[in-house]
Amino acid sequence: MDIQFLGTGAGQPSKARNVSSLALKLLDEINEVWLFDCGEATQNQILETTIRPRKVSKIFITHLHGDHIFGLPGFLSSRAFQANEEQTDLDIYGPVGIKSFVMTSLRVSGSRLPYRIHFHEFDENSLGKILETDKFTVYAEALDHTIFCVGYRIMQKDLEGTLDAEKLKAAGVPFGPLFGKVKNGQDVTLEDGTKIIAADYISAPRPGKIITILGDTRKTNASVRLAVNADVLVHESTYGKGDEKIAKKHGHSTNMQAAEVAREAGAKRLLLNHISARFLSKDISQLRKDASSIFENVYVVKDLEEVEI
Repeated sequence: MDIQFLGTGAGQPSKARNVSSLALKLLDEINEVWLFDCGEATQNQILETTIRPRKVSKIFITHLHGDHIFGLPGFLSSRAFQANEEQTDLDIYGPVGIKSFVMTSLRVSGSRLPYRIHFHEFDENSLGKILETDKFTVYAEALDHTIFCVGYRIMQKDLEGTLDAEKLKAAGVPFGPLFGKVKNGQDVTLEDGTKIIAADYISAPRPGKIITILGDTRKTNASVRLAVNADVLVHESTYGKGDEKIAKKHGHSTNMQAAEVAREAGAKRLLLNHISARFLSKDISQLRKDASSIFENVYVVKDLEEVEI
């Protein structure tokens, strides 16, 4: 499980940072990639990665500002051009209006897709659990931006315990079908009458990962709730230390406020993105240093950077 940042800039692209988009790569878990936001030129950024557009099965939009959605028509069209791969449907989750934006863009441009898009729109009154599969659950909650905007909490369900093969072998169980039965939780009896209790040879279930990905927001209690005990919290840092007033005015957060959210939520790691173009390369280390005075395990991500979860 990895996160690859396709765009980490705020508002408009710069030479160093494209606008908002990140990919949650779940290839080992479910052989899928989930995209969060799709700013302008996201498809170009993907060309610099190993991501195959057809693997993108779900797109989650935080809000309808252009720097988070203007890349959708281009990406959706490019996804259709991989004729050598099987056409697969796509799910898009986002605020009410995302379907109208996408369908209008495709209709006006005369774009025809060989796959179906399934839209899942929500407003302030229809949040909470928005997706559940056999391996993941996704929650959405409203944040505090200048327009309706949400954050996402992605929870991996507990992982099955692992079989202690060496211990089982030492107990006299021959490798073969009996191994498989014990691995599946079935008790077995050996030819000599020895009863093998499966639970004695399987470790306890392991807790799944929790990933919190927030849209643009002022500091709010909703951010903390979404990030409780998260393995990774991705939080915007449009502004820096001392910029609290202007951040509040424009519906954004500072690096210090993001660090406060991570600390209050008990998150394990904080990744700062949505960085204003006014911060030059020499300023980035200071952003991290200042935030680390509140929450130690913090990092300012760069475009195309990949972070293992």
